[in-house]
Amino acid sequence: MKKVFLSIALALATMVMAQQIDRREVVTRNNPKVTAVDSLGSLSVGNGHFATTVDVTGLQSYPDYYKKGISLCAQSDWAWHSYPNKNGYKAEETLGEKDLGHGHKELYAVQHRDKATRGYGASEYYRINPHRMNLGAAGIEIVNKKGKQVAITELTDINQSLDMWAGVISSHFKALGQNVDVQSVAHPNASAFAAKVVTPLFLKGNACVTFSFPYPSGGHVDDASNWNADDKHTTEVVSQEDCSVLLKRTVDATVYYARITWEGNADLVRKSQNKFALVYIAPKGKVEKGVEPTIAFTIEYTQNVNEPTAGSFSKTLAAADAYWKNYWNSGAIVDFSQCTDERAKEVERRVVLSQYLTAVNCQGNTPPQESGLTLNTWFGRPHLEMTWWHTIDFSLFGHEEVLARALDWYNSPIVYDKAREIASRQGFNGIRWMKMTDPWAGESPSNVGSFLLWQQPHYIYFAEEMYRHAQQMCSQTSSNIKEVAAVLDKYGKYVDETAQFMADYCTWDSVTGRYNLIGATALQETMSWQYAYNQPFELAYWRYGLLVAQQWRERRGLERVAKWDDIIKNIAPLPERDGIYLAGIARVTEDEKYRTLTTTDHPAVLAACGMLPQFKVQQSMYGKDGLKPLYTDDKMRETYKWVMKNFDFGDMWGWDFGVLAMSAARLGLQEEAVQALVLPVQKNTYLNNGHNFQNERLKIYLPGNGAILESVAMMCAGWEGCPSIKNPGFPQNGKWNVRWEGLHKMQ
Repeated sequence: MKKVFLSIALALATMVMAQQIDRREVVTRNNPKVTAVDSLGSLSVGNGHFATTVDVTGLQSYPDYYKKGISLCAQSDWAWHSYPNKNGYKAEETLGEKDLGHGHKELYAVQHRDKATRGYGASEYYRINPHRMNLGAAGIEIVNKKGKQVAITELTDINQSLDMWAGVISSHFKALGQNVDVQSVAHPNASAFAAKVVTPLFLKGNACVTFSFPYPSGGHVDDASNWNADDKHTTEVVSQEDCSVLLKRTVDATVYYARITWEGNADLVRKSQNKFALVYIAPKGKVEKGVEPTIAFTIEYTQNVNEPTAGSFSKTLAAADAYWKNYWNSGAIVDFSQCTDERAKEVERRVVLSQYLTAVNCQGNTPPQESGLTLNTWFGRPHLEMTWWHTIDFSLFGHEEVLARALDWYNSPIVYDKAREIASRQGFNGIRWMKMTDPWAGESPSNVGSFLLWQQPHYIYFAEEMYRHAQQMCSQTSSNIKEVAAVLDKYGKYVDETAQFMADYCTWDSVTGRYNLIGATALQETMSWQYAYNQPFELAYWRYGLLVAQQWRERRGLERVAKWDDIIKNIAPLPERDGIYLAGIARVTEDEKYRTLTTTDHPAVLAACGMLPQFKVQQSMYGKDGLKPLYTDDKMRETYKWVMKNFDFGDMWGWDFGVLAMSAARLGLQEEAVQALVLPVQKNTYLNNGHNFQNERLKIYLPGNGAILESVAMMCAGWEGCPSIKNPGFPQNGKWNVRWEGLHKMQ
């Protein structure tokens, strides 16, 4: 009998093992490969706090060629620069007074238009400063017999691949008929890039490894580099030892250090004020057969003079290998290999590449810019409305530590104080989270972004995610119960004060007996603050935020706030006409209070469904029937059809396709959900390297990468109140046998 039980146990164990996903296989079959020069084809290595992007050489050898594509930067979450404030501008000079209908004047940082005023100069200065820096470029310089640099178009036999499982890029090419092989990697715990370069060109004196440092450009969308301003910054040799040099970079008031260490027969020489080179020195005596000339180096960027973290190339390579294996094994994975629908392979490619790119770009100590650590957009500044798309994917994929890190930024004293100061300055209680900020939550002057509102409840959504994670981990052991209490204690104050602002911002209409949201640029940004009125997503998100904030008060043993309940019960309904919810409404005149305005930009009306849960609260304070849903599924389905028929898809943005997919999934439109993921529209394009291409101005868009991860996680693991079926967001036609491990259910 024991043998029988043993056989059954072994059989069951075998079945479980057979069902386990081969994570390495899923990841590596989606490794991008590059076989030709393409300015949009650059690849990145990094750790979420620091990233380096390289060209086909595996280094940053041809920055000019990639300047208008996906440029070659080395960026860190700590590396910021400001131009000297020669005119002594003050932030308060950017402020403009607005009457937005809340019964008092409000002060916002705006872009003043009169160029003759100090207000104009101040708004321009504080809009640009501070901006993210490109810390430097490590490349290979190859010259022909005439001493002329070999053009990138002269490289042949290009064969480059990114091994996402190990976080290393392997590059092969030929120059002047000779092989060049490069391995590139970033250290997981430092702002450090390392590479090993092997080529006989070193021996012949035709190649060297270069380290170049640019002055910041301060550009709106660019590579953050001005390579023609050597007179504006300096690079000083602080110390030099065998195979090691410490450089001090002085860029106006910004100072940082670059420590270069190397292995192999090479000397570091200065080529210009801000450029150095490792020049290979042929070893004396007989060279061992088969040993190719090699230079391996590490360049580590630091804010302070300290001991190196990264160490040698081999140590960096080993550390990255361990880091990435842990990353892929510790979070979630989704395997589409058993799906028979022809779209499944592409969906998997987008998911895996997005997991890699968000890990490289979006795990920093400050909220990421929309282009992460790859290049600059909007001067490299955080856009707090995009933090939902930058962080919820980590939460759903089992990396909630990234969400916790994001919340640590919000909770930091300097950020919290700034948010309180902004709310008070505008005449409201609580704390206000602005859209486009500096690294410390300071408001960036804008005539659009300063009036955006939908980022405000994000903090509450994030905190609720952390609570749900703690609850899922909580058994009846005292330690886990304490963990739940710790979450409530850590975030409760900020949830409360975020909700205070939200309640204070609402205006009461005694005629309709409703609370309205006015005076804000809508999520659908074509609806500007001058006429936007009760926008659908903001209404839904406001009620969500106040409901959750009330739940947090109860969890913390505090009384509910009566006004919050009054707003929850009486907030304006979603505007509708002819059986559909309006994509956007505007207050025009007293005779024509509402009208449909636009079918461009974001389909905000569907975000009210796709991004947020439907609360069905049965509590006496909301009447015997409880709190009714803000919308009906039937009308929202009709609205979905209307959007798909009438919206200009070419004018949408990358994360909008995630909104479409999540909305369709919640509404039981599973085929439409899949269709949205791969809709053949330019802004839903995912390049060979996984980046979500938008247009010639905006080459990459990481909110789109976050959106596909969030959509697929939801379609697999489900959402609160979803049908109890496998993969509830995918068609139940036998073609979508999606296998997954480690995903969390969405709210």
